Amino acid sequence: MRILDPIPLPVDGAPTALAPANAPDQHRGGQPHGHLHIRNVTVPTITPVLPDQPSGSAVVIAPGGGWHRLSIENEGTRVAEPLAARGMSCFVLHYRLEPTPRGPAGDGWSATQTAAAYPAALDAVAVRARPRGADDGAAALAYVRAHSADWGIDGARVGLLGFSAGGHVALATACDRPEAQPAFVAGIYPVAWDGIMPPEPAPPLFLAWATDDTIGRTIIDSALATYRAWWAAGGEVEAHAYPSGGHGFGAAPKGADSDRWMADFQRWLETRGHLT
Repeated sequence: MRILDPIPLPVDGAPTALAPANAPDQHRGGQPHGHLHIRNVTVPTITPVLPDQPSGSAVVIAPGGGWHRLSIENEGTRVAEPLAARGMSCFVLHYRLEPTPRGPAGDGWSATQTAAAYPAALDAVAVRARPRGADDGAAALAYVRAHSADWGIDGARVGLLGFSAGGHVALATACDRPEAQPAFVAGIYPVAWDGIMPPEPAPPLFLAWATDDTIGRTIIDSALATYRAWWAAGGEVEAHAYPSGGHGFGAAPKGADSDRWMADFQRWLETRGHLT
């Protein structure tokens, strides 16, 4: 398995290269769970996590973080690693975020907590972030396909996986950018407040969330609304509602029912020929 350096994505309105002046802030420790997070992403990038023996399939992974930060380990590289071990080429997407204060004082968590406590506030952020996230998601898919021969990937077998706000990015990319055409979409405790209109034809969809999600009905209603929209559009959908796990479980074992999600997701991918 190889983890390569981040690759900037060509997106209108975004800088085209990483530089000290636009490098994201990083922080670790405190809430939540001591995982590594980044903030103030202004240059969208993908970080390739490549298997030793590629299956030909790939997935763009969009971490969550309430549009103010990205949980790039627990919902990024640590998710990619078990998938890459099964032959899937993975690309962790650092999509553009809402600005937060630079330095330790603006770790982004308080902004996310406040927005989560007041769904109306997060609604406004979601509406503002949706087109930007869809642009970044579509650019990631396009880049992976354009370089598919370099990485042993079949360009028709590139999907999207997103967590929380990253689930919003994945769904918005699939629904709002018809040229994106992901081979599949997966949303783990996804956010979808501002409406989901599945593309035609709708790609296969995998959903997973915990019914004790600490953000509550905001997430659960989003997951159920996405399920209903996909089903109504005639799309293939598999959904898992785990009794325990809370919000943001990602790759970290919690001794909860949600610990099964990766095994369930891998079985779902395997039946579709995406894993070795």
